[in-house]
Amino acid sequence: MNVLRKWLAACLLAIPLSLQAADGLIVVQSALPAAATIEKIESAVKDRGLTVFARIDHAAGAEKIGKSLRPTTLLIFGGAAGGTPLMECAQTAGIDLPLKALVWTDEAGKTWVGYNDPAYIGKRHGVPNCPAVATLAQALSRLIMGAVAQ
Repeated sequence: MNVLRKWLAACLLAIPLSLQAADGLIVVQSALPAAATIEKIESAVKDRGLTVFARIDHAAGAEKIGKSLRPTTLLIFGGAAGGTPLMECAQTAGIDLPLKALVWTDEAGKTWVGYNDPAYIGKRHGVPNCPAVATLAQALSRLIMGAVAQ
């Protein structure tokens, strides 16, 4: 029985963080510090002709009220060409658009990027088979994975 428990514990620890994250959240580790990661994401967004709607520095906000927060920055971005087809399938998907990427540094000093899984958004709004879901998932994955590599 002890062997089984150890095996089960090892299996659970081996599950990628993206599967352990909150429902619908994909999380990947970045090889770069948080500041460089968010810069790469923003640059990639702009290079693709997308709009950066906002960049929110949560750590700076915390500092303004006398609190301390490790680097935590949210980038809100998108474009009508990607979002509109999803909203044509389910107009309520507009609550989850534009797209967002959160970059943060954890207590161990590792940098992470989290973003909403388009498949989860499609499922949430009752259109899991909407062609826009797969298109957004592929584009977002390429954008984020390119930004977290050195």
